Order: sequence, then C-alpha cells, then structure tokens
Amino acid sequence: MDISIVIPLFNEEESLPELEAWIRRVMTAEGFSYEVIMVDDGSKDRSWSIIEQLARQHSEVRGIKFQRNYGKSAALNTGFLAARGHVVFTMDADLQDSPEELPELYHMIVENGYDMVSGWKKKRKDPLFSKNIPSKFYNWTARRMTGIQLHDFNCGLKAYRKDVVKSIEVYGEMHRYIPVLAKWAGFDKIGEKVVAHQERKYGVTKFGIERFIRGPLDLMSVIFISRFGKRPMHFFGTLGTLIFVVGFFAAGYIGVNKLYRLHQKLPTILVADNPYFYISLTCMVIGTLLFVTGFLAELVSRNGPDRNQYLIEKKTEGRKKRKKEEKEE
Repeated sequence: MDISIVIPLFNEEESLPELEAWIRRVMTAEGFSYEVIMVDDGSKDRSWSIIEQLARQHSEVRGIKFQRNYGKSAALNTGFLAARGHVVFTMDADLQDSPEELPELYHMIVENGYDMVSGWKKKRKDPLFSKNIPSKFYNWTARRMTGIQLHDFNCGLKAYRKDVVKSIEVYGEMHRYIPVLAKWAGFDKIGEKVVAHQERKYGVTKFGIERFIRGPLDLMSVIFISRFGKRPMHFFGTLGTLIFVVGFFAAGYIGVNKLYRLHQKLPTILVADNPYFYISLTCMVIGTLLFVTGFLAELVSRNGPDRNQYLIEKKTEGRKKRKKEEKEE
C-alpha cells in the first residue's frame, strides 16, 4: 500500500463526507493505493455514524473510536499504530488542509529521501492575535531550542516514512513537536513545504486558551527528554553539585569571617543570626536533593526495558539479513 492518511477528529460531522470525497478524487487521479484512518476522539455528534457509513461505502476508509476525548496526540498515536502504508500522512478533519498537497509531499518522501516533511501554512486564514502571533512566537522559540528549522511545527498536514511513525510515541500534547520526537529517534532529514491553508468551513476550533500554557510546558518536556532522557544524572547531578558548592563555600566564608573577627577582637554576631548562613544552608540542601534525584533517575533509566533497544534492533536486523541471504542461496 502506498499511502495511509491518519485523520484525528472531534465533532466534525459536517466536513467528513466532503473530506473523504476530496481525498478519493486526488488519490484516484494519481493512481495511489491508499487507506484513510479516521480516529474519532470521543465525538458527541454524529461523526462516528458518518465514519461507519463511509467505511461501508468505501473499502479504503477505516475508523477507530475512542470512548471519551483523549486529545489529538492519543488519536495520532493510535492512527500511527494502525497505519500500513509506506508513506503516512496526517491532516486535520476541518477541511483547512488540502488533499491536493498530498502527491507532492509523497514524492518528497519517496524520491527526495526525506524522513518527514512538514507543511508550512505561510498565509494563514486564522485570527491575527489569537492564533497567528502566538504561533509565530512558539515556532520561533521551538526553532531556537531544538535546532530544527521549521516555520510551522504544529501544522496538521505532514508526511512521514512508515519507519518514523512506528518509531515514535506521541503522548500528552506532543503532537505539536512530532518533528522533535522524530529527530530524537534518529530521523533527522526533515523537510518543509509551503501548503495552502483553507478557511474553516464548518464548526469551531477545538483548541482553547489552555494551549498557550500546555505548548511551552510540552516543549520544555520534549527538550529535556531528548537531551537528558538517557542520562538524567548529567542534568540533575551537575546542577545539584554547582548549587551545593556555592552553598558550601558561602557557609565556609561565613565561618572563617566569624573566626577572623573573634581573633581580631572585632564586634561580630552569632552565625545563627546571620541570614546568609541560612541561604547557604538551603543551597546545600537543595544541591544534595538534586544530586540524589539525578542518581535515582539514573538507576531508573539504566533499568528501563528499552535501555538496550538499539542493540536489540541491530541484532534483529542482522538475523533478518542472514535469513534473507540463506533463502537466496
């Protein structure tokens, strides 16, 4: 199968028939073999009934239904697990992503060798202050912190090689930072293509003000995990040691200064009456706690079930290669 199209949705009953028909026209004209995986994220309207109807009418349509709303990341992750195509696309169900872009994205993956290609809605049809300006700020921040030069991390229209979606886990609100997860998994040939952005035709946006809080928090999470997920002691241990050393030398200075003033018979105060003594003591306690946290996190990381995953994958690959060679002989 050439293409899998994963479409997460929540209360999009009006747009689903039109979207499916649009995709079918494009796929038929290009001669692709394809499947459309619609993941209903706990819709309260008739979305699931329409998906069932489309699946009965067209064998290419498959549906997955969540009992309640789990979020876009969970829907995408489930769709990725079910995808069977050599190239996997994601797109939103609100008709703002155009299926006309799929063939060119497909060729960028297959012919140009990209691991992933992200759409860039250069001319957005969204409100300026509630979406456009915050989006530009978050994308700028993500570029600076991750080193991935994309203009639109959160664009719903993306294309992936099958290996990419089978190697990453999308959770929480990490759908915004799938390129970062892909790069962390070793797929660093990431491209970008300017895509058309349609105005929303039906319904309303499903993302509220909370995205302004969740987005930065998830970015910090993915940056930390990508850099220190396998070596947490490098972060907590280094930070804890620095804070402890600052507190230790501050306390030492207070003690030496106290002894010097006593020796010189100068007026002085009790160490316990010096507020800087408690600040230095707090630094030593915090530094110790951070160091212990890093040590415990390192133990958990070293005993994790996937700590030697790259070795297992390499051995498995070797066995498959040997079996293939034996068959050829």
